[in-house]
Amino acid sequence: MDWFNYYGLAIMAIIMIPNIIYAVRHKDEGANTYKNKYVTVAEQVDRYGCFVLMIFNIPYTYFNFWFEHALIVYLSVNGALCLTYLIFWVICRKQNGKLKALSLSVLPTCVFIFSGVILAYIPLLAVAVLFGVTHIMISYKNAK
Repeated sequence: MDWFNYYGLAIMAIIMIPNIIYAVRHKDEGANTYKNKYVTVAEQVDRYGCFVLMIFNIPYTYFNFWFEHALIVYLSVNGALCLTYLIFWVICRKQNGKLKALSLSVLPTCVFIFSGVILAYIPLLAVAVLFGVTHIMISYKNAK
């Protein structure tokens, strides 16, 4: 893999499908009930950082797959995480609560952290951990 990660782009597309559908269907609803500006800004910065770093590899900051058959592991684990994310989204899409909030925030976080580890991609791993902390906290606090 050079500077562009086609697999990362596909993973991001899969994760974004439910988010786009939700945004279109619920465009009139208020955003967050959790009102900590610093946490919210940090979450958004880290979210877009994860998106960009999943697709673009910054030279000299990632070490690519570091063991034999790592690509198969990368695709298998991320595929399973994305499939689980889609299943939880379908099951929980008409309800609110802690299960929905946690499953739809923990699973993408796992995708980003796992991708950072398996690619030995330090910036992605750092941003993914920060994103996970803020995203899970906001999702949990906003759950009804």
